[in-house]
Amino acid sequence: MHSTELLKGTLQTIILKILADHGKMYGYEITQRVKELSAGTILLTEGALYPTLHKMEAEGFLQTETEAIGKRIRKYYSLTPVGKNIVEDKVSEFIAFIKTMSTVLNVAIA
Repeated sequence: MHSTELLKGTLQTIILKILADHGKMYGYEITQRVKELSAGTILLTEGALYPTLHKMEAEGFLQTETEAIGKRIRKYYSLTPVGKNIVEDKVSEFIAFIKTMSTVLNVAIA
């Protein structure tokens, strides 16, 4: 498991990249995809995920649509054109940060 402090700074980038790769998804689906891709080392809680999704929607990165599934209403999130435009920048910025941290900490990254 990774610390919540480390995840806070990367959650937007993770969500942007997941939605860029998979299209529209609902919250639980996002948490499960992250869990799967991280081999269980990143477990997103509702308390971390939904405030971030709402913030990203307010910033214009995400749009939502609701769909009735039986008696439940499911809210799907997808990237807006603005969101699509910043994914690559956010990922590149994060990779550069990892490289910088590797240098600062004097450790090699596989």
